[in-house]
Amino acid sequence: MAKNPRLLSGVHLMQGQQACAEGALAAGCDLFAGYPISPATEIAEAMARRMPQAGGIYLQGADELDSLTIVIGSVWGGYKSMTATSGNGICLMQENIGYAAMTETPCVIVDMMRAGPGTGIATKSAQGDIYQVRYGSNGDYSIIAMAPESPQEMFDLTVEAFNLSEQYRTPVFVLGDEILSNLRERVVIPDEVKVAPRFKPTEKPAEGYKTWAVPAGKDFSPLPAFGQGYHLAVSSFARTPDGSPSQAYSVQKELSSRLWNKIEAHADELTRVEDAYLDDAEVLVIGFGSVARSVKAGVRQARAEGLKVGYSRLIGIWPFPDNYIARIGKNVKKVIVAEMNMGKVSREVQRCLGRDTEVILSSKPGVLMHTPAEIMDEIRKVI
Repeated sequence: MAKNPRLLSGVHLMQGQQACAEGALAAGCDLFAGYPISPATEIAEAMARRMPQAGGIYLQGADELDSLTIVIGSVWGGYKSMTATSGNGICLMQENIGYAAMTETPCVIVDMMRAGPGTGIATKSAQGDIYQVRYGSNGDYSIIAMAPESPQEMFDLTVEAFNLSEQYRTPVFVLGDEILSNLRERVVIPDEVKVAPRFKPTEKPAEGYKTWAVPAGKDFSPLPAFGQGYHLAVSSFARTPDGSPSQAYSVQKELSSRLWNKIEAHADELTRVEDAYLDDAEVLVIGFGSVARSVKAGVRQARAEGLKVGYSRLIGIWPFPDNYIARIGKNVKKVIVAEMNMGKVSREVQRCLGRDTEVILSSKPGVLMHTPAEIMDEIRKVI
């Protein structure tokens, strides 16, 4: 065991799920609550083993809804917390996802996507949950979601997810999939990890403390914990700064605008991408998550054959990188979007580029991932 039981510094051969668990511990996760579900069960198993070693808490919820309830409650008790599930577990969590967004509860939700809809295929991959995590709950709010492509990024982006959840006081999703769940690769865990602190009140508890008073220059209020002496009013009703429910238009407008803009107004800052060969590209291939591995391999083969093709891997899915897509799409004739669903990111790309740029969907609805050869075939069709 390393000196710091939360940080297993060194070079490891790890599954994506194990790397995710280690990333959570390194980021300061104090509590994990989850329910067994393929292909995310090994995250829960790893946390059940590792959390007691690191002085944290592991709890198995009665179901996925209960698990996220535990996570939200623990955050308001002062913990940094996470849950992990798959798409049909996200279905059950939707009420609490909206509650977490409305109460601005920083937490991390890992979605290891599998083929759906419904129960679907528990042991096969897909990328069908893109809209579910973004628009699943009611009303207007925004969240952050990132899609890793490797076990290394399962570690790195889990750490970043915890930090962003604190920096924006919001739920943050890590969108893995079944392929990444069970893929074993080299994972390097550093000696030190940057951990974002929680934004806490500077004033001492006092009569008349306002739970939701937003300081000047901030996008959200500080987050004290129950038991620290503060009078806290926490519900999912539209509220005034002191937490009183309100039906006033002015209150609803201010609240909805702030929940939306505290993230959407920072979309450029939250843009996470990897791209190459864009300087002379006539065709652009976009992918994310595990599919991006095939995209990059296919594009490299095309470049070796002298074809003017570039690629972009979207790491940050939400907020969608509108300005980035608009910028890189200006100089290409056609855009191919490869994804393991019937076309979700492709719709967002088309929205950003308008109808003047042809966007071609390369769709596989789960079970089988795109191969580099298939990406190469798609390129040959349009170039």
